[in-house]
Amino acid sequence: MGAGVGAARRRRGTAAGLFGTALLVAGTVLTSGGAYAQPAPTPGGHSTARAGGDQGDRDDQGRDDQGGQGEHDGRKGDQDRDKDKGRPRPGASPTRRAEPPAPGGGDPTAARPAPAAAAVLATAQTGPEAALPTTQGLQQALAAALADRNLGTVTLAVADAAGGQLLYGSGENTAATPASTTKLATCVAALSLVPGDTRLTTRVVKGTTPGSITLVGGGDPTLTALPADQVQIGGQPTDPDTAPASLDALARQTAAALKAAGTTTVTLDYDVSLYSGNPLHKFHDDDTNIAPVVPLMVDEGKVDPKSREEAPKRVADPAASAAEAFTGLLRAQGVTVEGRAKPAAAPAAADAPLLGRVDSPTIARLVERLLTTSDNQLAEAVARQAALAAHQPASFEGAAAAVTQELSKLGVPMAGVTLNDGSGLHTGNGIPPAVLVRLLALAASDQHPALRPVLTGLPVAGFTGTLAKRYGSASGAADAAGLIRAKTGSLSGVNTLAGTVVDADGRLLVFAVMTRSPALADSTRAAMDRIAARLATCGCH
Repeated sequence: MGAGVGAARRRRGTAAGLFGTALLVAGTVLTSGGAYAQPAPTPGGHSTARAGGDQGDRDDQGRDDQGGQGEHDGRKGDQDRDKDKGRPRPGASPTRRAEPPAPGGGDPTAARPAPAAAAVLATAQTGPEAALPTTQGLQQALAAALADRNLGTVTLAVADAAGGQLLYGSGENTAATPASTTKLATCVAALSLVPGDTRLTTRVVKGTTPGSITLVGGGDPTLTALPADQVQIGGQPTDPDTAPASLDALARQTAAALKAAGTTTVTLDYDVSLYSGNPLHKFHDDDTNIAPVVPLMVDEGKVDPKSREEAPKRVADPAASAAEAFTGLLRAQGVTVEGRAKPAAAPAAADAPLLGRVDSPTIARLVERLLTTSDNQLAEAVARQAALAAHQPASFEGAAAAVTQELSKLGVPMAGVTLNDGSGLHTGNGIPPAVLVRLLALAASDQHPALRPVLTGLPVAGFTGTLAKRYGSASGAADAAGLIRAKTGSLSGVNTLAGTVVDADGRLLVFAVMTRSPALADSTRAAMDRIAARLATCGCH
């Protein structure tokens, strides 16, 4: 294909839409934390689907970093909507958000225009007029990029997003360590099992003895003890759609209910019976970027809830820390809490009188958040919701079994797939590139609109989440900034990238690149980014 034809197709593909029909859902807007679809309002601002209280990359030993800070060398890895044929959903109204950081780093507060809304919201060609790349064309186009020695051992798969037809692969059926791209499997299974409008409920109920109350964990690690004006996700303020549940609001409800009943002195215990099994990840240590996985915590178990560190320190006992914070908030409302909170001797009764409750954002929003920022704590929580929905134990083992079972039901070829967790911190996980592209194609499929948050949650190259500091001017892939959305993954010597790209003809493709290399991580990631960028610049016929 001549350079002039390629450039013309490139311009047409860009104008057709940065993310493609299957990826751009009705009412989607680009935000600093990813592209979020504006939800249809529900009565009272809450969903009728509930979970928790009402229902009943790592590097060097497996650490993933967090908070949308990107991927780095050393011992920190990567913390890296529904489809409606382009019609706005009821109540949807795009809003202007803070500008994302410049590709390749630089001052994160410096203003940089995001892709124009018209281009972001446009529809890409995925019909017959947008020709499919050929195997030979892809092989020729990617040959030089794949020969980069920084990649080490590399396997990949490229498929058409419409239908999932494999177009080109190299070692595509060989399992490789997925690192945080494991989260794609977790999220596809979870959204298939759990309604997207489900919210995770944290509640307070009367205890079994007079004057006792119980704080019941519902599996929401995003529950926050911070004032609303201090809450951020990936360094950016939240909005009503993404704002986490407030522990202070729960304390205010509880105090009001107690005072109305004439009670101002209580004892407090806390119920963490929703989960089972060992709460510690196999690769947990004092510096690992994941706290013990329990159904009650605040601010994802961070010692400093406002920390912007890539691997923030975590508390040793998240449930006890949450109960302590709740105690302080109750006291601020004039309720005396005698002694220290302690674990409940038995699960709270299903019919225990309710004193207060707060709800998380929807599962769909939580999935987007965990994919954009590669949030390990949230990934494990979502995995346990999948386990509960599949009637499996809410443990690492039960979650892995639930995800494996549900993906099989969806027709994903699971030969060679090994899952041990929901976050990708486990070095024993194995997923072939062909399976990763299959997961992405399912999320793009007309037959599975409930899976669309898997695509809308993917970081945008050069703009959001774990790709915010990639695709910069020195990467050799800067022209693809904004054209690629992908989940990153890093473990020691392992780097992965799996996502979507609109090619020069406007065809939406899904791809997965998986590497094991002794090269510097930044060099390997840049080499992978150039592979994805090459897909964006050719029709590959």
